[in-house]
Amino acid sequence: MKIGFLGAGLMGTSMVRRFLNQGHEVRVWNRTPAKAEALRSFGAVPCSTAAEAVAGVDRIQLILADDRAVDETLEPLARRIPVDCWILDHSTTLPEPTGERCARWSGRDRVYLHAPVMMSPGNALAGEGFLLVSGRQDQVVKVLPDLGRMTGKVINLGEGPQLAAVHKLIGNLAFLGQYGIVADIFRLAAAAGISPTDSLITLQDCNPGASLPALGARVASGRFSPPDFTAAMARKDVQLMHEAAVASGIALRVTSQVAALQDEALARGEGEWDTAAAFRFPTV
Repeated sequence: MKIGFLGAGLMGTSMVRRFLNQGHEVRVWNRTPAKAEALRSFGAVPCSTAAEAVAGVDRIQLILADDRAVDETLEPLARRIPVDCWILDHSTTLPEPTGERCARWSGRDRVYLHAPVMMSPGNALAGEGFLLVSGRQDQVVKVLPDLGRMTGKVINLGEGPQLAAVHKLIGNLAFLGQYGIVADIFRLAAAAGISPTDSLITLQDCNPGASLPALGARVASGRFSPPDFTAAMARKDVQLMHEAAVASGIALRVTSQVAALQDEALARGEGEWDTAAAFRFPTV
C-alpha cells in the first residue's frame, strides 16, 4: 500500500517505521522538515508539503498534536483527496470537534475515521499496545485487519464517531492520574525519610493499580452498603497521611483533592457508606 503519513513526532516516527517494515511505501510530511527527513534512511519518502505527501497515495494516516493542527493540515487538502482515499486519524483530539470533523468529511463523500492509540512509541514500532476506533461500522470493519497489524489489540467502540476520542482521554486520565498518586507517595515517603525507590517496595507485591477496573465498577454500581471500608474510616486514613506529611512541611497535592471529595460525602451523611460513594458522579 502507498501511504501518505502526516506527522513525524515520536509516535508518528514509530508508526512510519512499522509501515516500512511491513513493506508499505510511505510518503511522510511534518511541520518540522528535519523530522520527516530523518525517516529517509528507513526508506520513507520525505515531502516538503502535506499536499505532496498525499499525492497519489492509497490511504492517508496522520497523528498530529490537536484538533487545530489536524484541521489546519487536512482542510487545505479537501479537493486533492480522491473519494477512494480513506483518512485514518490517530491523533488525540476533543470528542465534539472529532465528531464534527467526521461529519464534515462525510459530507464531502470522503471517509474519515478516528483511531487514536494507547501505546508508547516503542509499542508502535513493535506492533503492541491498544488502538481505539469508532465510527460507521461498515467502514470500520473494512480497516480492522489493517489496524490490527498496527498494534496488539483493536478496541472497536461502536458507531459514535466521537467515542474513540472520549475513551482515549479516559485512558490517558487513568494513566496520567497515576503519576499524580506516585508524586504524593514520594512526598509522603520523604516525610518519613524513605527514598522514592524504597517507597515502592510494598507496591511491587500489592499492586493497587491493578484494582482500578474493580474500583471503578464499585463506584459505578451505586451500591455502597454494606461497606467494605467506610467513608468515615477512609477519611481518617487520608487525614493520617496529611498529618504525617505536614509534620515535615510537605503537602500532598492529589491527596488533598481526595480529601475534599471525602468531606463532601461526609457532609451528605454518607460516613457509614462504602468509601466508593465519595467518588461517584453525579452525587445524587
